[in-house]
Amino acid sequence: MGVPEQLAARMTMAEQHEYLRAKFSRRSMVRGGAVTLGAVAGGVFVPGATAQAAPRTSSARPAAEKVDGSLVAPFGRHLAYGNDPRTEISVSWQVPVAVKKPFIRVGAHPWDLSRKIDAEIRTLFTPAGVGASGNHTQYYLHAKLTHLRPGKTYYYGVGHAGFDPAQPHLLGTLGTFTTAPAHKKPFTFTAFGDEGVSYHGLANNALLLGQNPAFHLHAGDIAYADPTGAGKSADTGFDSRVWDQFLAQTESVAKSVPWMPAYGNHDMEAWYSPNGYGGEEARWNLPDNGPDKKNLPGVYTFTYGNTAIISLDANDISYEIPANLGISGGTQTTWLEAQLKKYRASKDIDFVVVFFHHCAYCTSTAHASEGGVRQEWVPLFEKYTVDLVINGHNHQYERTDVIKKGAVTKKLPIGGTAYPETDGVVYVTAGAAGRSLYAFSAPLSYEGHENEVESVASFVNTKDGKADETVTWSRVRYLDYSFLRVDVTPAAKGRTATLTVRGIAETGEQVDHFTVARRAK
Repeated sequence: MGVPEQLAARMTMAEQHEYLRAKFSRRSMVRGGAVTLGAVAGGVFVPGATAQAAPRTSSARPAAEKVDGSLVAPFGRHLAYGNDPRTEISVSWQVPVAVKKPFIRVGAHPWDLSRKIDAEIRTLFTPAGVGASGNHTQYYLHAKLTHLRPGKTYYYGVGHAGFDPAQPHLLGTLGTFTTAPAHKKPFTFTAFGDEGVSYHGLANNALLLGQNPAFHLHAGDIAYADPTGAGKSADTGFDSRVWDQFLAQTESVAKSVPWMPAYGNHDMEAWYSPNGYGGEEARWNLPDNGPDKKNLPGVYTFTYGNTAIISLDANDISYEIPANLGISGGTQTTWLEAQLKKYRASKDIDFVVVFFHHCAYCTSTAHASEGGVRQEWVPLFEKYTVDLVINGHNHQYERTDVIKKGAVTKKLPIGGTAYPETDGVVYVTAGAAGRSLYAFSAPLSYEGHENEVESVASFVNTKDGKADETVTWSRVRYLDYSFLRVDVTPAAKGRTATLTVRGIAETGEQVDHFTVARRAK
């Protein structure tokens, strides 16, 4: 069992972590073994916590020295940019059992993989009783590549003692990645949230790959190992093995397209660390330029060409699901403003795109809008004329008109153009990546099936609970599996740069498109 429901209902994430550790550490950790952050194979990855090292439980896999590495194949490869996408990239993967001397080979050609770099192993142990499975150990491997050349495609292979991807019979396991260009060039990126493990998630991934994106943004609620998403550990349905399925599902795209996640409410897992993100830190190797790496590892920023991307953690300001409410003590919002100010002052940046989980503006009958986001971040989005805000959380596609101070400043019909410098901000909910769909209170309205209404009845989550509201900003509403494609076109000095945003259904049908335009500096 996890935390009793009556207790969990009034506990923070840190309090639940403490409760679980007290309950399971003596019984399971003494058998299972634990080490601190940054350790390698043989222990338990426990960021932000200290535990005693001990022998591995008898139910775990055989020790590395007893495993023939030639019989162990890596899986679940996923890429992520470093702080500078022009020169840094991280390659991550899994193995089903402990292995010796993991490494990555990288080179400019598949027949030239002479550069060999050691990999870090992060071992994540989940004891029986924390969730639905028995004792389960996961082995995540990471290699950070630096000093790469901008705009260049590299070949890579991952391996370990006994499994060398440079061997002729293993060349089929190679992957590729391409670093960001040194200068402004047209490019495409994709985005969605709320994927999980399902046929629909798999189908959307297949379509993503066909868009040839430079990178992909995942707006939180990634794998759904925690099916409740309430930031509470009372549910025994938590199953760490879901992550194995998820990373295998996304590998077809993520092995060649940097997969950049923000963290949602389903991504807080209390067993691993006080902030709920210890498991995420084992699985991902993201940029570390955010304001609070200890508490908010999913907050970071990077630039690609003329576009700045900012990932935020809305769990920090969520009134609806307050398990991590206030965890940053305000430092995330202060950092956000500093980044926005910096990017708007840069002559090299035309567009600023912000993505995170909880919606600023949405009319779903499930979660609708998050008042914490409106209170803390929306004024900054407007002050610094953010070009596009991408959210998940609500399992549907919805796009707003252009908004400023909570009101529509300009209707943005399908095919229309927004000018953030004068008009305001456009918000897109793209949470239909794979999980079961939600509902709207108003009729659907999307490309080829437009059904304009004057207003929509909805609500916003506030510190005092749900507050009903009637809104006029809901422009496009589509209820089926979908994702975003964004085409970025730079412009010569004095001309107009554009973001062309498209909503693409799982069928391949285009359900929305609009343009964000900004005069280049």
